[in-house]
Amino acid sequence: MVALSPRQHEIVAIARSTGRVDVDALAARFDITPQTIRKDLNDLARLGLVQRFHGGALVSSGVANLTYDSRRQLATGAKQAIGAAAARLIPNDCSLFINIGTTTEQVASALVGHQGLMVITNNLNVAHILRGHTHIEVVVAGGVVRHSDGGIVGEAAVEFIRQFKVDYAVIGASAIDGDGALLDFDYREVSVAKAIMAGSRHAMLVADSMKLSRSAPVRIGRLADLDTFVTDAPLPPALAQICQDADVDIVLATEAGPQS
Repeated sequence: MVALSPRQHEIVAIARSTGRVDVDALAARFDITPQTIRKDLNDLARLGLVQRFHGGALVSSGVANLTYDSRRQLATGAKQAIGAAAARLIPNDCSLFINIGTTTEQVASALVGHQGLMVITNNLNVAHILRGHTHIEVVVAGGVVRHSDGGIVGEAAVEFIRQFKVDYAVIGASAIDGDGALLDFDYREVSVAKAIMAGSRHAMLVADSMKLSRSAPVRIGRLADLDTFVTDAPLPPALAQICQDADVDIVLATEAGPQS
């Protein structure tokens, strides 16, 4: 699948912040023809990122998740930076959980140079990324494999995860609510994520700023439950205050490097 252009990334961000976009307004904003904008919107609609209507597009419903391949095309540079920043916080010779998500996969990719890791995951994509790196032991949870994204979910996965107490948990979220709630779409995935957080000494959320404008129906936990939040942009004041009150470290990842 062809990656989104910078303009298409910005169009998706605008759609998510405002709920809809207009062809003529976008053409004026980017100083290009309406025909070019229509092509962009048609491409985004084929990826499931927006829903087209005459003259513009609507953001996809907040109660239905985007396809995994579509999510992989969103904020790819930010996710790579977040993954690299998170990996720098994880030392050699430790144990960690990595759960389902396109951003957690970027963390796994950035960890391949580490030594002496034990990685327990319910994400087949993470297992594939780390497979063959003999200095990293990979343990895969048992359970039901979700065909859409390679996630392993369900009670069997929860019970497997509960056997462990690890140094770090690297988790993702589909949405972050204004009150600090961490949200996702599949209650089976949320059950595993809760077990992962409970079984770690240090819980680290990796999530790009677009998650602040999304919604999802199932609660994973709260920002205050975390130890570290690695993201790509400053948090709104209310969320920043929640993190400060709960002693959650905020790490801002940019392509130039992390900022605390």
